[in-house]
Amino acid sequence: MVAGGSISGLMAAREAALAGLSVAVLEEDSEIGTPEHCGGLVSMAGLRDLGLIPDLVQNGQIKKARILSPNSGFEVGAEKQKVVAVDRRALDKQVAFQAQKAGAEIRTKCSVRSVSDNVVKTSDGDLTFDYFVDARGVSSIINRDRNGVLQSAQYEVYADWIERDTIEVAFDSQKYPGFFAWIIPISAQKGKVGVAGRAINAASALKSYMDSKGRHSIIRKVYAPIWVNGPLKSFVQGRTVIVGDAAGQTKPTTAGGIYSCGIGGLLAGRAIAKAQKSRDDRLLLEYDRNWFAIFGSEFDRMLLARKLLERMDSKTMDDVFAAVSKEDLESESGEFDFHSAAISKILKKSAPRLVKAMLGNELRRLFESQDKI
Repeated sequence: MVAGGSISGLMAAREAALAGLSVAVLEEDSEIGTPEHCGGLVSMAGLRDLGLIPDLVQNGQIKKARILSPNSGFEVGAEKQKVVAVDRRALDKQVAFQAQKAGAEIRTKCSVRSVSDNVVKTSDGDLTFDYFVDARGVSSIINRDRNGVLQSAQYEVYADWIERDTIEVAFDSQKYPGFFAWIIPISAQKGKVGVAGRAINAASALKSYMDSKGRHSIIRKVYAPIWVNGPLKSFVQGRTVIVGDAAGQTKPTTAGGIYSCGIGGLLAGRAIAKAQKSRDDRLLLEYDRNWFAIFGSEFDRMLLARKLLERMDSKTMDDVFAAVSKEDLESESGEFDFHSAAISKILKKSAPRLVKAMLGNELRRLFESQDKI
């Protein structure tokens, strides 16, 4: 039984069904792939690793990224890594089709009300299961820890300041503390524009950001919490297996997770199939081990980067960004990933300057606190 028709839940369903298990996917919304609150950036190689056909889901290839602080910034190329912006509706539906073709049953407008032992109470009645996959998103992990949640707003927008092949990421510790604003193109003069931050009014912050860019029209609004505190210590609890956003498998630096969450679902589905066929639930823990073997070190680095970024004020960001060149962010192959590699390289390249700037930042905070006594 899979609760949640996200990419992680559908990947788990696909893999379990391919192994011959009886699988049902319960999606509370009326359509797979909605609401589309993901930015939708992933590499072509990542899509292929997930067993997906890039041509069926991509909106277009990203050629460059513009990364800004309040008074500085830089651009880097992204062509050689072949990062694409994808249509999340089409992406999720492609996985849903694969899962259904493998034998899974998919039910929409069916919400889970409670889970106990081997029974799940739903809006369609009680259902029994051998294994339960929790793919219910951030709402699941919020019940365990609210500290890792940021509020976000993302609008689908028509505007002539949206460039067809360019991502924009804007850091500002006062406007978007702990996160940033972003523009991800869908097509010419159409894109997803969003903001997130700690303890902000996301709608108000996004309005200010878009107003500063110029004339625009909003055709869709989505508000959603995002998770930035990293993965759970374990994704397996008895015969319950947790995947995707519910497992904290989104990137701590950007909350992106098509690849990391998708692989989570894939590994979970395979582990469940292996455990069921061997009648040995200890094999479920292979999912834990395999996911952390792939992503553990990268997520540790991103958690460290997040802690540092949350301590940086806007002046520190300006100083650090001013020290970074395009060459610092591109490998010899031209590989670029603004999601995590860019942030890591910025911090590594600028470590001495960063330490000096952050010490100055801490002293400013100290003096400000003394003034208030």
